[in-house]
Amino acid sequence: MLHQPDTHRRFIFEHAPIRGEIVHLDASWRAVLERHHYPPVIRNVLGQFMAATALLASTLKYQGALILQAQGDGPLKMVVVECSHDRAMRALARWEGEVPEGDLAHIFGVGRIVMTLIDNRPDAERYQAVAPLEGAHVAEALQNYFRQSEQLDTHLWLAADGQQAAGLLLQKMPGRPHEDADAWQRVTILANTVSNVELLTLPTEHILRRLFHEEDVRLFDPEPLCFRCSCTRERVCNMLRSLGYAEAKSVLIEKGNIDVTCEFCNQQYIFDSIDIEELFAASHQPPGTQTRH
Repeated sequence: MLHQPDTHRRFIFEHAPIRGEIVHLDASWRAVLERHHYPPVIRNVLGQFMAATALLASTLKYQGALILQAQGDGPLKMVVVECSHDRAMRALARWEGEVPEGDLAHIFGVGRIVMTLIDNRPDAERYQAVAPLEGAHVAEALQNYFRQSEQLDTHLWLAADGQQAAGLLLQKMPGRPHEDADAWQRVTILANTVSNVELLTLPTEHILRRLFHEEDVRLFDPEPLCFRCSCTRERVCNMLRSLGYAEAKSVLIEKGNIDVTCEFCNQQYIFDSIDIEELFAASHQPPGTQTRH
């Protein structure tokens, strides 16, 4: 299979209030799969959510991140994908037992979608929206989310396999009703003819030419994406400080050291007794005290 670079590309229809995006994930998607062995059903769902998150995160206009989660009471318990403002991505899925083939109701059970926007600016508030996980597949569930939470006409086409993940998004922009009133219906009908194989293997220019060769489309320059986990030793230290000295010390006595592994990237952080003493000395928390919760 021909591998494409990890790219996100925006495009607009010059004479209609419609915007679009196409994303291809190659090395970043395979970096996720190299860190966890996912059964094919979970792998494909996670890849589709990862492509969708890359598409949706393009609206970030500040330093921060978009986190997209799906949670359910079925075999697939949770999928979470994070994409930062500089298009660094990470993804994770948790499940129990065998996950069956089928629609999202079989895979997730009764579930919900949670979208969180994190703004790193001082005093900025975190935005979060929640909607039921409804639809036969990931694209349909997200379309339903937008219909309920954002009141925006949004269509997505998503695909993933063991090597690549890809997605196409079309969104009808508000205003300008006098411009080509039939364009939205026409463009979405054309986009519905795209296949998973085309999404995964064709360059963006070829996809747009195949789907919209009779439309006036302006394609913008590609923007790169990558896999990068946001975990750091400093963040782990802050987590240990929140546990309190007494609890950290009890873990040391029981296990000899404290071993923390990031679920996203499998990076391992190990702390011995000297590390813990230095950690709590630096935080000015006297040994023998415990943080109260």
